[in-house]
Amino acid sequence: MNQSAADNVEIVQLRGSHWAILGGVVKDYFALTKPRVISLLLFTTWAAMFIAARGWPGFWLFMATGVGFYMAAGSAHTLNMVLDRDIDGKVERTATRPIVAGRITVQNALIFAVLLGVGSFLLLGLAANWLSACMALAGLIFYVVVYTVLLKRRTKYNIVIGGAAGSFPPLVGWAAVTGHLNLLAWILFAIIFLWTPVHFWALAIMIKDDYATLKIPMLPVVVGERMTTVQILFYAVLTTLISLAPVFILNGETTSLSWIYGAIAIGLNGLLLWKSAQLYRQPDRPHASSLFHYSMLYLALLFLAMAIDNPLWRLLNA
Repeated sequence: MNQSAADNVEIVQLRGSHWAILGGVVKDYFALTKPRVISLLLFTTWAAMFIAARGWPGFWLFMATGVGFYMAAGSAHTLNMVLDRDIDGKVERTATRPIVAGRITVQNALIFAVLLGVGSFLLLGLAANWLSACMALAGLIFYVVVYTVLLKRRTKYNIVIGGAAGSFPPLVGWAAVTGHLNLLAWILFAIIFLWTPVHFWALAIMIKDDYATLKIPMLPVVVGERMTTVQILFYAVLTTLISLAPVFILNGETTSLSWIYGAIAIGLNGLLLWKSAQLYRQPDRPHASSLFHYSMLYLALLFLAMAIDNPLWRLLNA
């Protein structure tokens, strides 16, 4: 190989290494936003837009609201990683997070979080409306201040109260479409609020040892698996009742849901109650894992059923 060819190979290798480094940096910043957690929240935001619009809300509004919400949630999760960096390195599950591992500095993470938060507020306010922007900001503040700072390390009811943070996404989507919040919008909020303990306490049973090591008073650590499963079953019943409410207590052009949603909701809730009862009878990791994974599918399918209810009803009655 002559010198010119060798130089070309070296240049290609150098460029390749630069792209690899850049790709790693982007991946780390993306990881700060907790994309796997956001995916379900983003789905409920978009589903609420369909429910509020009683159909397709429009491409640009749909995309702008989705991006704006993702930025707000990503900001909240980044700030959560900054605040929890002292404990994240103590367990294997979180020890490789970018801040703990030293791949991103605290200062850079804070700058990133602020840029995401401000960008989210402006994007939602200008592309949708300021009520939607305020709902996203409220969720961000609640997650960081109320849950992470005030509740997470202090009370066994951290998830019950702090779960409100994850309940804001449908309010963001609804407000983006309508500019206001009606009773059905708040029922969507309540569904996620009451569903959260079922979902998160099932996870907490699975990773109880991590929480015990970190001295975080999650319910299974404080009262044990048996009493936790009692609470899970209780909240599963409440979730079932509130999720069926739109069929039985609402009426009117902008709030009603038909028997199509009702039938799907009954099936989904029946399985949620069954899996919760299974965990109560046998409070072990396999049953907790089964309920945890189903609870995510449950929420996604429930919101999907609401989103398609009106268009499908119109199609069947055309």
